[in-house]
Amino acid sequence: MTTQPKIICLMGPTASGKTALAMSLLEHLPCEIISVDSAMIYRGMDIGTAKPTAEELQAAPHHLIDILSPEKSYSVAQFRQDALHHIDDIIARQRIPLLVGGTMMYFKALIEGLSPLPEADEGIRKDILIQAQEQGWERLHEELERIDPESAQRIHPHDPQRLTRAIEVFRLSGETLTQLTAQKPEALPYSCLQFALFPNQRSILHDHIALRFHEMLNEGFIDEVHDLMQNPNLHLDLPSMRCVGYRQCWQYLQGEFDYDEMVAKSLAATRQLAKRQLTWLRSWNNLHELDMGSEQNLKRILEQF
Repeated sequence: MTTQPKIICLMGPTASGKTALAMSLLEHLPCEIISVDSAMIYRGMDIGTAKPTAEELQAAPHHLIDILSPEKSYSVAQFRQDALHHIDDIIARQRIPLLVGGTMMYFKALIEGLSPLPEADEGIRKDILIQAQEQGWERLHEELERIDPESAQRIHPHDPQRLTRAIEVFRLSGETLTQLTAQKPEALPYSCLQFALFPNQRSILHDHIALRFHEMLNEGFIDEVHDLMQNPNLHLDLPSMRCVGYRQCWQYLQGEFDYDEMVAKSLAATRQLAKRQLTWLRSWNNLHELDMGSEQNLKRILEQF
């Protein structure tokens, strides 16, 4: 039997009921919630990210919510560092960390660790962007093919974010992304109980997605995006504006398409996100599967204690 402290990871696709189940769990275990969501980190993005309500946050404060302005970037490495800090603090107070969310890359980095990649450098990134504007991203992709053919095979020439990172890593460290990611990462020093919500039928999840998006619209989602557009530092190439719904609503407010098309595109993007999340989860190791909407889910988690 392991003597490592326990943490709980509660995963699942968007709109699967993770927050509700987490709130129920708090009534039975001395848990504190850490959000594992790459959209909820941003301030001013409340409705479209389905953040917990003010009442829920008052009853159970969440760590790693509202920690960043939407014009900023937040890396997987930053998440792992912040999450481990909160986990250590919660365990030191003899409570149980409950990590809740659907950003699977964050969960993977937390549980499996990260290779020792250098931190982002704004100066080098600016140089890469200038080079791309002058020569084109295809020329930068050719450069990556010369220095790191394995990464070049994985990264599309029209994927500027990943292409920039691969070249930046080499210019900072003198080693390729392939070489650095092959190094053994630091393991998580805790006993991790992993649970994930799965829909019995994909159509049920799609219905939940549609219902929740229409609720967001009724709660003022369009006004929220309009307010964000007043920030001169925000634009559609930022990670925050790649969150599902925000890009489509922004484009609608710019007049690129009508309201009905905005709704249809937002729902399609959200369904695609859910599909990617489920693809991650189906190949996940050491996972306790929970039926979305089952009244037995709380009991099944508590049985592990």
